[in-house]
Amino acid sequence: MRSILITGGNGGLGLGIGRYFLEKDPEAKVWLGVRANRTNAEALVGEFPDRCQLVELEVTSKESWEAAVATVLEVDGRLDVLVNNAGMHRDGLLATMEDDAWSSVISANLDAVFLGCRAVIRPMMGQRFGRIVNIASLSAVLPPLGQTNYAAAKAGVVALTQTLAKEVARAGITVNALLPGYIQTEALSHMDEEAAKRAKAGIPMRRFGTPTEVASAVFFLACQDAAYVTGSALKIDGGIF
Repeated sequence: MRSILITGGNGGLGLGIGRYFLEKDPEAKVWLGVRANRTNAEALVGEFPDRCQLVELEVTSKESWEAAVATVLEVDGRLDVLVNNAGMHRDGLLATMEDDAWSSVISANLDAVFLGCRAVIRPMMGQRFGRIVNIASLSAVLPPLGQTNYAAAKAGVVALTQTLAKEVARAGITVNALLPGYIQTEALSHMDEEAAKRAKAGIPMRRFGTPTEVASAVFFLACQDAAYVTGSALKIDGGIF
């Protein structure tokens, strides 16, 4: 059995990653980290009641991380894969950005990854195996206007990933980042038809990506065959960058 913890477990991308593991690996046990909203996550648990569970997780809280990891270890006896997927936007120009718009985005997108990685490192080192996949963003390397907070946080995730990969490589733990571009999830639901057309026109593939296409990359980085891949920052953007 492989034990996988995915944060942002009620969102389109988190659910897509969880479903991919459950469908592709009969040995996978998926834990969906959720906070307030959990309807969609509960539906996935209903489909795979023996191999999918929810765990209460506020990703910006050290105590919540420690409790969630302790729950997984108590039930499964190990934690093999952490997917740091939770995140948020509060876009706006820096000149008029409120303090909370900066601090909340940094906390949810960068501090949460730090707390999650730190919470799982010790048990992973003890079992001499671990896979950490941090979901960053194409904004980390190609930031658009109005995302100083989000782009800074995601660039920090990439740097954290590359540094941590060096620190834990000898313990059998790999740490990698994914940089998705436009992915068809609720994050794009606010776009009107014209805005979507303009966005697709800037993508060489002329379409948005799917959660499954991101999930397949997570699945590869989490598998045994990817044991020599660490510290990478893999773009999934249809050729934008």
